[in-house]
Amino acid sequence: MAETTNLNIRIDKELKERGEAFFAELGLSMTTAFNIFVRQSLRQGKIPFEISFVCDPFYSHSNMAVLRQSIEEADAGKFVTKTLAELKTLEE
Repeated sequence: MAETTNLNIRIDKELKERGEAFFAELGLSMTTAFNIFVRQSLRQGKIPFEISFVCDPFYSHSNMAVLRQSIEEADAGKFVTKTLAELKTLEE
């Protein structure tokens, strides 16, 4: 068996608890999950998943501006309601 050593890391308490519960469902300990992550990183020569600043396009600046404007208009009573039948007639 390979020689082991201890590694201490800091992690948010709730994140740790959620992670432990999740990995337990998979039959893994947090140690095993971390070892899998490190081994895969070394095998692939990179982080084994995509990391980006791109978030859900729903929350893009332009979409959020449109949503804020729509909310302001709805709050001001500037909205139109149509029944499904009326919307279908607009398609024709």
